[in-house]
Amino acid sequence: MRETALGLGLAAMAAMAAGAALAGPLDGYRGRARVLVLSAPDSRDAQLRAQRVALASDRAGVAERDLVVLEAVGSGAEARALRERLGLPADSFRAILIGKDGGTKITEAAPIAPQRLFATIDAMPMRRTEMRERR
Repeated sequence: MRETALGLGLAAMAAMAAGAALAGPLDGYRGRARVLVLSAPDSRDAQLRAQRVALASDRAGVAERDLVVLEAVGSGAEARALRERLGLPADSFRAILIGKDGGTKITEAAPIAPQRLFATIDAMPMRRTEMRERR
């Protein structure tokens, strides 16, 4: 599994990943970050690449929404554990948005446009509170 944390420092990412490894692949992020899980059979998957490009086009929006991207790519133990936890197939692309509450908000078999991700996140009660507090 390759972990990409757009907008989060490496130290914070490492601390959360360490906690997640002990309790479960996503537990360390609960209450701290929203997680976009990208699952693909291998790193050459066209949909995986498209999702990466789409997210890279708006890094500021990703960071502003406390969004972390986890990748379950290939057949390694960590990728298998994350897929098993989320009930994902190993032979096709999936993108899953998980809220800070640990609940699944979007599951798609194709890349999710940043605008849709952001609109979904911005409609969440916790995000609305964050936006009010940041003003």
